[in-house]
Amino acid sequence: MTTRHNYRYYEFVMAAFVTVLICANLIGPAKIAQLDLPLLGVVTFGAGVLFFPISYVFGDILTEVYGYARARRVIWAGFAGLGFASFMATVVVALPPAPFWTHQAAYEVAFGNAPRIVAASMIAYFCGEFVNSYVLAKMKIATRGRWLWTRTIGSTIAGEAVDSALFYPLAFYGAGIIPDDKLPMVMAAQFVAKVGVEVLLTPVTYRIVNFLKRAEQVDHYDRDTDFSPFALKP
Repeated sequence: MTTRHNYRYYEFVMAAFVTVLICANLIGPAKIAQLDLPLLGVVTFGAGVLFFPISYVFGDILTEVYGYARARRVIWAGFAGLGFASFMATVVVALPPAPFWTHQAAYEVAFGNAPRIVAASMIAYFCGEFVNSYVLAKMKIATRGRWLWTRTIGSTIAGEAVDSALFYPLAFYGAGIIPDDKLPMVMAAQFVAKVGVEVLLTPVTYRIVNFLKRAEQVDHYDRDTDFSPFALKP
């Protein structure tokens, strides 16, 4: 008979992951930002790109500390939360505004994502997060738990590559929003930006991982794990 470990911080990491994921997808895409950076010049980007990679940081932490199976449950929780947020936004935007309420147009710009973009976002998230978690779990075994930075950055490169490769063609190809011949450039820029955020946050990841491993008395290795995305057993 196996004993179930009651972790003190697992639920908090799950809540942080889902919160960042929903906010990055619901708030971030509504604004296109532009900065004039040294060496790089003028850079234009969706504001969500600054925060979405944080969900990958939490995904790395979950897999590294608690293992793939528990990270899988959190990925599904995020998928459900993102789905409900998208459904709620669709319903609220569609409700007829009161005659004296004059902000419907602004509300539609902020929260009225097209169904195609919402579907593309959810598909890309689902595949990218599972690739990220799977690669990290396998790399942890291959590296025997050493060189954490190789796992966090390597898994993010794989996960974000899948996310970007799926989202932009599914959301924008042939839609006339972004010229089709510009999509590869946009995909590459977003990919580099997201991986760059992960690299910058590596010291923070180290601190959180080390704290959780000591506090929870756990350092999971996925040697006998069922890696199917659809098996929800911890």
